[in-house]
Amino acid sequence: MWSLPRSLSLLGATALALPSPVQALDDESPAAVAKATMAAQSARDDMLETFGSDHLNDGQFLWQDGTREVTRVVVSLGDQLVFAYDNDQLVGVATTSTAREGYITPPGIFSVLAKSRTYRSKKFDNAPMPYAQRIDNYGIAMHGGEPLPGYPASHGCIRLPTKFAARLFAMTDIGTEVYIGGSPPSPDPSQVAEKD
Repeated sequence: MWSLPRSLSLLGATALALPSPVQALDDESPAAVAKATMAAQSARDDMLETFGSDHLNDGQFLWQDGTREVTRVVVSLGDQLVFAYDNDQLVGVATTSTAREGYITPPGIFSVLAKSRTYRSKKFDNAPMPYAQRIDNYGIAMHGGEPLPGYPASHGCIRLPTKFAARLFAMTDIGTEVYIGGSPPSPDPSQVAEKD
């Protein structure tokens, strides 16, 4: 017959051996924002080194052939660019449109919490959000969608060229880290887009 202490010991050992679920990152602390901002600043240099350019036209993206996975995404609010990394190697970059005035794309360090190839916005008139990757519990996601006007114009999401969003979607996993840093450019009141 098993003794209670031995039974509890075995249960504890079994519980420790079970895989734990992916821990969601949702760090908007000053230290996380500073780390994400530093990542966003150095990503521009990585872009020049990897692709030979530090500028993209609105809606444009670059992608390294042969990429197998993306382990980290860096969003530069100031540059309105998104950078995809496989470990420390930049593998893709795209223009983006983040939160326009009155909305927020939160800075900090997050992780992909959920993915949906054909998601539609529950908050904004069933708007299509293809290749959506949700990064917080309030509905902020990276997703495909146009227009990408070169300035903040979304309801808070990280809007990407749809073809880039599809590639990114295929290369990330639940738990992939997303760094959002920098300060968004000053909004131009004449440049208000109504689409998210």
